Amino acid sequence: MKRNIEKHILMNKAEAQDLQKKAKKACLSEAGLIRLLIKGYEPKERPDERFYDVMRQLSSIGNNINQLAAQANTLGFVDAPKLKKEAERWHKFQADVERQFLRPDKCDMKWQ
Repeated sequence: MKRNIEKHILMNKAEAQDLQKKAKKACLSEAGLIRLLIKGYEPKERPDERFYDVMRQLSSIGNNINQLAAQANTLGFVDAPKLKKEAERWHKFQADVERQFLRPDKCDMKWQ
C-alpha cells in the first residue's frame, strides 16, 4: 500500500515522549503505532525473553510429536515409550507455564 498523504500533528513534550515510549514498547515506529490505533487495534508490548523460551520448548515438543506421527505412519506402529515420554513432557510444560504466567504469587502483606 502506497502512503503518499502526510499528516502533521502538534503535541506537547509529554505527549511526544509518551508516544515515543509506547511505540518502543510495541517495537513499532510512531507512525506504525498511530496507524494500528486508527484501525482499532491495541498493540501489545514485546514479550520478555521468558516468552521466547516457552515458545522454543513448545516447538520442540511439537516437533517430537510430529516425528512420532510420521514414524507411526511409515512403520505402521507407534513407539509407545517415546509417545509416553513426550506426553509427560507436555504435561510438565503445561504445568510450568501455568505456574509461571497464571498463578498468583504469594503476598507478604503484614495486615493479612
